[in-house]
Amino acid sequence: MKTTLTLDDDLTQLLNAEAKSTGRSFKETVNDLLAWALRARVRTTVPEPFVVEARDLKARPGVNFNRISELLEKIDGPLHR
Repeated sequence: MKTTLTLDDDLTQLLNAEAKSTGRSFKETVNDLLAWALRARVRTTVPEPFVVEARDLKARPGVNFNRISELLEKIDGPLHR
């Protein structure tokens, strides 16, 4: 399909540079970049939210979470501070 398209000068320069560096025609370059951009936009989907399901982590016998400083001392030694 033929159509007339008005491009900004800076965009035209970038497209010409891309066409020259890839060895493709200006038309091929415009078509390829437009197709790439539109496909990338279509693929962008909103990811499902990450959900954490909580579960009760029962403490081992002898472990008391109400006295964290004592627990840290058991794990890291007396210099944990």
